[in-house]
Amino acid sequence: MKRRSFSLLAGTSVAALGAGLPKLAKAGVPPEKAALLKTTLSPFGAERAGNADGSIPEWTGGLTQTLPGWTTDQQQPDYFANDPLILTIDKSNVQNYADQVSVGLANMMQKYDGFNIQVYPTHRTAAAPQWVYDNIYQNALNSALDPKGGRFGFSGAYGGIPFPILDDDPAIAGPQVIWNHLTRWEGTSSTATISSYIVANGSKALVNTGIFKTYYPYYEPGGSVSSFDGWFEKILVKNIAPPVLDGQLVCEWSSTNALQLPTESWEMLSGQGRVRKAPELTYDTPAGTGGGVTNFDEVFGFYGSPDRYTWTLIGKKEMFIPYNNNRLVRSDENAVIGPKFVDPTVVRFEKHRVYVVDVVLAPGERNVIAHRRIYVDEDNWHIVMADEWDAEGNFIKALLCCSVVTPNLPGTIFSSLLAYNLQSDQYVVAPALFTNGSNPGYVFDPLNPAIFNPQNMAASAQY
Repeated sequence: MKRRSFSLLAGTSVAALGAGLPKLAKAGVPPEKAALLKTTLSPFGAERAGNADGSIPEWTGGLTQTLPGWTTDQQQPDYFANDPLILTIDKSNVQNYADQVSVGLANMMQKYDGFNIQVYPTHRTAAAPQWVYDNIYQNALNSALDPKGGRFGFSGAYGGIPFPILDDDPAIAGPQVIWNHLTRWEGTSSTATISSYIVANGSKALVNTGIFKTYYPYYEPGGSVSSFDGWFEKILVKNIAPPVLDGQLVCEWSSTNALQLPTESWEMLSGQGRVRKAPELTYDTPAGTGGGVTNFDEVFGFYGSPDRYTWTLIGKKEMFIPYNNNRLVRSDENAVIGPKFVDPTVVRFEKHRVYVVDVVLAPGERNVIAHRRIYVDEDNWHIVMADEWDAEGNFIKALLCCSVVTPNLPGTIFSSLLAYNLQSDQYVVAPALFTNGSNPGYVFDPLNPAIFNPQNMAASAQY
C-alpha cells in the first residue's frame, strides 16, 4: 500500500488545513476498494503485511484462543509473559529513536530520572467476531460523514468500524479516524470494577472505585443501520468507594451525531434518590475520576463528542506504543504506582503502525486543551497515546492508553489511562483495571438496556 510520509513537529499546528469550509467525503468507497478488506487489508482496514525488517509481523487473525483450562471467572492471563525484553529507551538513547517515540514520552524521559519504555516483540492481537467483520465491509461501502462537517458525526454505518478505508484527503480522513476510535469494537456489553488514583507530591491517593457497566447499542447483533437510533454507547457507573461517594451513579449516552443528538448525562448523588441531568459532565470539565488532573474528554485518550475540534490526518508511521498490557492489569496497584510514574517494568511497549492525527480547536470553539496529537493503532483503532498543548504552545500532558487482550470476546479492550501532567508534576491512573489475582476483569455477559434509562437509575442503584 502507498503510505503517507511525514515528520512530527512538537507543539506545531496544522489548523490552517481545516480552518475553511468542511471538506466532505462521498458515501462509501467503490466495491473494488472495499474488496481490499478481504485481501491486502485486514477486516479492520490495517495492512495485513508486516514491515520491511520484520519487527512488525503479518496480521493473521489476531488472538482468538484462550489458554487451556482458563475460565471466565479468572483474570486474563499474560499471554506473552515469556517474551524477551528487546529494547529499553530512556533519555540516554531516545535521540536514536526520535521518529518512533512520541513527544510526550520524550519529554517524560527528560523530566523524570528513571523513566523509560521497555519494548517487547510485537503481537498483532486485534480481533473481532466474523459478524463484525461483515458489518465493517458493508460500512466501507455506505458510511458518510455529516454534510455539515466530519467532526459533527456520520451515518450509513452500523455494527463495525465506520471508515476502515480512509479518504485520501487528510481533512476528511482525520474525522474518520476519531469516529473509528469512538466506535471501536469492545463487545456488545461489559461489566468491570474500575479504580482511579492520583499521585501528587509523590503520594498516591484513591480517588474512587466504581462498577462500570457499558452497553453498545451500535454493536447489538440483531440491529441494523435502519433500526439504529444514533446512540452508540451508554455507560452507567456506580461508585462504591470511598465511603463519601458510595452509591453515587453517573450515566452517559454518546451519539454518532453531535448536532442531532448531543451527548446526554445524568447523575444521582450519594444519599439522594433524585436523578438530575448533568450536562457539565462533558468536554473539558475536570473528571471526578481524574482527580482534577484529567478532563472528561481525555478518558480513553479522547471521549465524547469531537465537534469542538478540527481533525487532520498527518499520516501513518511505525512507533513504540503501549500494547498487550495484561501484565499491568494483573499487577498490584500499590506496588506499581510510583511517586512520579508507573513502574516501567509492567508497562509493555511494542512497535506498531499508527495513524497520527493533529487536533486543533475549530473556529469559535473553546477547550483548555488547545492542541492535541493522537496516535491511533491501525489494527484496532484505539487511541494508544495522546500529546497535549495549551493555547500558548506549552506542552502539558502525555496520555498513555493501555489495553488488555481478551481472546474470549475476542478483542482488545481499554484497561488503563496513564495521564501525566508535566506542568503540575502530577499524574493519574484513571480509569484503571487491576485484577490482583482474583478479579476477573471485564465480564461480557449481556446487560438489560433498561438499566441505562435515567428514569430507572434509582432502581439501578441496587445492582
